[in-house]
Amino acid sequence: MLTKEKISERFKALQEAICEQIAACDGKADFISDRWERPGGGGGDSRVITSGNVIEKGGVNFSAVHGDTPAKILAALNLPETKFYASGVSIVLHPQNPHVPIIHMNVRYFEMESGQWWFGGGIDLTPHYIVGEDAAYFHKALKEVCDRHDEHYYERFKKWADDYFFLKHRDETRGIGGIFFDRLSGNKDDLFAFVMDVGEAFAPLYVHFMDKYRNHSFSDEEKQWQAIRRGRYVEFNLVWDKGTKFGLDTNGRTESILMSMPPAAEWMYDYHPAPGSAEAQTLDLLKKNIDWINAN
Repeated sequence: MLTKEKISERFKALQEAICEQIAACDGKADFISDRWERPGGGGGDSRVITSGNVIEKGGVNFSAVHGDTPAKILAALNLPETKFYASGVSIVLHPQNPHVPIIHMNVRYFEMESGQWWFGGGIDLTPHYIVGEDAAYFHKALKEVCDRHDEHYYERFKKWADDYFFLKHRDETRGIGGIFFDRLSGNKDDLFAFVMDVGEAFAPLYVHFMDKYRNHSFSDEEKQWQAIRRGRYVEFNLVWDKGTKFGLDTNGRTESILMSMPPAAEWMYDYHPAPGSAEAQTLDLLKKNIDWINAN
């Protein structure tokens, strides 16, 4: 029987495997472990990496928390008063080189005392400069993962990601999207196999981009563009991201929740890139519903 304890155990092992692969590729920095306890019940292990050859700042967080469900969460989920259990792995990596993309991944499990449960998660890529062949590579890999479990998953979850990772106040997507899913229930074993497949795809995908662009030259202007795009990332996470809000609403550990923030970002007033520039071309591609696999 697949219990919440077994799910958390597998998530913890996933965290360990991802940290090993990313640190080995970076070749300089390693993850430090910051274990913590939640006063209301449970805790986690925040693994943080800084000042690497490739990764400037990032985290691979594991948590397994439980206790009374806050009233705000009960209202949002339209649930009666009850206790909850939540476990997952959440990742954000910010690279040194502006030609290496930002990446995010999350896999999670939520269970109520009443017996109601579901899985959620996703993975998305936020390039500072959008390259068509990279977008196709990323989306093809995610489609392969989805197709191993359900031929309808990719189309469904890609649209979900396009709609979710969207800055409404900017009318632009955060990046090239990926897949996103939430409140999946049904056959628990099958869904957990899918969720783990998504999680295990993360490190090989990002290592590909780390290796491809780690030695790519860049200018001061490109670093400034990276800082501007990081600002957009901050805006999304603080204004729209449900995971950030859930963590704060459940009295989660603030340092771990805000691990997703970049080490530095910029907000230039009324900034517009030069027409025809690589920056302008990237802005033009920050749109929903692009078929990245067949775009080239």
